Amino acid sequence: MQKQLPILFFFGFILLLFSQQLSAQGCVAIRPMGGCAGTASNSIVMGKGQWQLGANYRYFRSFRHFKSDTEQKERLEKNTEVINWANSLDLGISYGLSNRLSLSFNLPLIHYDRSSLYEHYGNSTTANPEQKRFNTGAQGIGDVRLSGSYWLFNPEKYVKHNIAVGLGVKLPTGDSNVKDEFHKRKATDGGDSTIIKAVDQSIQLGDGGVGISLELQGYATLFHGGALYFNGFYMSNPRETNNTINRVITANSTEIDKITEFHSVADQFVARIGMNFSALPVKNLAVGLGLRAEGIPNKDLIGGSNGFRRPGFIVSVEPGVAFQRGKFAFSVNVPYALYRKRTRSVADIAGGNDAFGIPRNGDAAFADYSVNVGLAYRFGGQKMNHSMDATPKFNDVKKMN
Repeated sequence: MQKQLPILFFFGFILLLFSQQLSAQGCVAIRPMGGCAGTASNSIVMGKGQWQLGANYRYFRSFRHFKSDTEQKERLEKNTEVINWANSLDLGISYGLSNRLSLSFNLPLIHYDRSSLYEHYGNSTTANPEQKRFNTGAQGIGDVRLSGSYWLFNPEKYVKHNIAVGLGVKLPTGDSNVKDEFHKRKATDGGDSTIIKAVDQSIQLGDGGVGISLELQGYATLFHGGALYFNGFYMSNPRETNNTINRVITANSTEIDKITEFHSVADQFVARIGMNFSALPVKNLAVGLGLRAEGIPNKDLIGGSNGFRRPGFIVSVEPGVAFQRGKFAFSVNVPYALYRKRTRSVADIAGGNDAFGIPRNGDAAFADYSVNVGLAYRFGGQKMNHSMDATPKFNDVKKMN
């Protein structure tokens, strides 16, 4: 055990540091990917011939606007903030080909609602004296994901510590060009009119690209009732842009306009590291506390990075609780934001500095917290006799959100 512990810590902390250097997530544009949401599972190790059915629900409300890591508090004071309500239900099924190799399929069901002023009449009291808000939304299936995961050490021999690597593919099954009604003032009499166009990128159901995901997860029992966990997920989207129009290009369009003509198909990531504690008075109950980082980089690992995107990242403290009874498992995790940053996009960088000599940096709205609830049921096949004290339950990267 002592020989493998340095390796486990190395992989866990390198994963967290690597993800934080990717200058990631903006607004709420991180797609439900089936992972890192605090998944409920009977054990993170699946036995040969074993099946697992899972459902993971996630909710958050983004409304705090940031430019770089500075909050634009005046947006709330003036009531001009954009509010996104995100609800997603990730349905998954996994099968153990052996006690080391498993396959998973995830299908997200999504409901987004967005409230704003600027997309309709505008934020100013001149154009919108009544400060009217209107809503747009998107509902339907998201991008499905197929993945496989392999444990590097034999779980039957290494019960108290292990590392697994995974590879997955994301298919563009979610609509990346959802359209809705937007309210505009008539030029003639100032009355209300509506136009139909694509909703904001942050509430699109999909991104329109085929993605490849690299996954990592691991655990190590450090003392009785205490286990380290870490897991992570990086989704690479080689396609540069999809066909969703972000702005109409005219003869007077600038180079910045041309860069952001269509929506970008951006990479994304999630990483988690923490401790689970199961030496509690209530049997089969465990509590956890960790750090979580998730976001969208301003440049992709593979392919071009033009197109409209809101890059940035959010780092959260993540408390959680998990309970297991028989073949069922249940978990709740509530990540609470510690640090939020909207980083500069390719278009921001191309735009140089503003009139005051300050580097251009777009804004994005972030949530204070998210709620993640997981439920899983296992049946059939070989049962892995891992106690809750030995493995950190409910942190299975194969079912990440």
